[in-house]
Amino acid sequence: MTILRSAFGILGLAALVLGLVGMRRLHVSNTWFDTWYYTLQLYVLGSDPLQTAPDWVPWPLQAARFMAPLFTLATVVETGRVLLAGEVRRLRSRTARRHVVVCGDTPFAQALAEQLFATGQRVVVVRAAPFGTFELRHRRMLGVAGDARSPEVLRAAGLRRARCLYICGDDDQFNHAVSVTAGTELQLRRSSPSIYVQLNRQQTCHSLQARRLGAASTNLFRLDYFHVDDVAARMLYRRHPLHPPAAGDPPTRVLISGDDSFPRVLLVETARYWRSVGGSPDQLHIDLIGPDAGRTLATLQARFPFLDRVCRVHPHDERLDTWLPRVTRSRYDRIYLCHRDEQGMLDLALESPQLWHAASERVFVATYQATALAEAFHGGEHNDLLDEVGGKLVVYPIITRACDAPLISDALTERLARRFHQRYLEMARGGPSPISAVAWSQLSESMRNANRAQVQGIAAKMQALGCVIAVRNGEDGLITEGELEQLAELEHSRWCAERESQGWRHGTPRDDRRRLHPDLVDWPGLAEPGREKARDAVRYMSEMLADEGFTIVRLNEPIGARAV
Repeated sequence: MTILRSAFGILGLAALVLGLVGMRRLHVSNTWFDTWYYTLQLYVLGSDPLQTAPDWVPWPLQAARFMAPLFTLATVVETGRVLLAGEVRRLRSRTARRHVVVCGDTPFAQALAEQLFATGQRVVVVRAAPFGTFELRHRRMLGVAGDARSPEVLRAAGLRRARCLYICGDDDQFNHAVSVTAGTELQLRRSSPSIYVQLNRQQTCHSLQARRLGAASTNLFRLDYFHVDDVAARMLYRRHPLHPPAAGDPPTRVLISGDDSFPRVLLVETARYWRSVGGSPDQLHIDLIGPDAGRTLATLQARFPFLDRVCRVHPHDERLDTWLPRVTRSRYDRIYLCHRDEQGMLDLALESPQLWHAASERVFVATYQATALAEAFHGGEHNDLLDEVGGKLVVYPIITRACDAPLISDALTERLARRFHQRYLEMARGGPSPISAVAWSQLSESMRNANRAQVQGIAAKMQALGCVIAVRNGEDGLITEGELEQLAELEHSRWCAERESQGWRHGTPRDDRRRLHPDLVDWPGLAEPGREKARDAVRYMSEMLADEGFTIVRLNEPIGARAV
């Protein structure tokens, strides 16, 4: 479009020059004022000298008499397009389908919208600030200006036909209000977009994830909460994998230093990642440095019971500058600096040879603000403006790395659904191989939805027991044998309803092509192997919730009583 506008500009200028030359050759006047006046009349199809049908017209004037009106027509079309751009944009937004809606005026919302658009998705941006005339036309995105808490604004963004809605305001109350408005608009719709709500306080995010698990079965749409720290920590190990040492090599040593929320999230994610790559506990030693490191570790161990089983963590209640001089005998493989004083940590990372010597692999400086500096260091193969201290220094921009739509959509519901499927694969090992006995990445969307429905079914099980899901603080609510049988029957009934809604029916033997399954019977008629599958799903639910930092709490339990 820019090239086309430039071409029409050149056309208009050429018409002016040729018109001036042609008018002088036609000798219509002896003054330049008249020559300019008659030439400008060419642009409106009414030059006086040409109205008298002269016998001879110079060729420059012949060319100009056609070029000038063409330029005028292009100018009128472009002006109309600019004036109507807002109305056209609103119409396209309202009628869009299978698109993504991003709400928020924050840099994170803007970066997420640009990342989604870069992957080829159609994006509608909703924000309070008005859009500039050329702003979205340059980015080729759609936009709606207005308060996202208004139903009319969300309808104008085509919410009901969207694929995903990301709510990324800088105020949690605003984000809650938008999610309530969206939920009201999507009530009772069988095909609704997935909703992802950003929360700006990590502890609140974890608590509301528990509350969402307890209410998931009451809505037909998917809603998940996320925090940028969680997404950025998972992205860190995708971009910078940490490999277990070879047999006979010393254990991997990691130092995490910080006084903000990110070091806590990073410690848990490091342990999760280490478990996923098959590392043994004695192969990973983590030193946690900070003013309240001991208390922080105790809180995390009470919330995430797998920490002790996955790695060895050693807390040290002191400052980094007093700890580093003692790192003399063996160096760390990695050092993570995650402090509120970002500038102080950047100065240390840029100026301290002692810090560089303490790390054999890399030093990571996690930052929320120094996005441009991170780009200067790691802009690309031919666009890195600064030396990375021999490849050791990594300025890690948390906000930028968290702008990853696939990782945001891999929220709690998706992770639990994937774990349910992994458990199914473990239980099915050695038996017949139905079409569902494949990795999650190869699983059909209908089978993925079946696992997601199993996650949503957790809420109904909690209601049947008079229990709720809460953030874990060291104790787990255990399910009795009688409750296990009750919940297993509920799980089987839920599974039967979900399968029958997909067209499956009872039949022997199992036939995935014809959608026949021998276990599609009532609980009294279910064989013992089928019952054991349902019981195992209930047992695994408790274990899986504990891994995510949740537990089961009985509401009618006496005050001070321990869960049994």
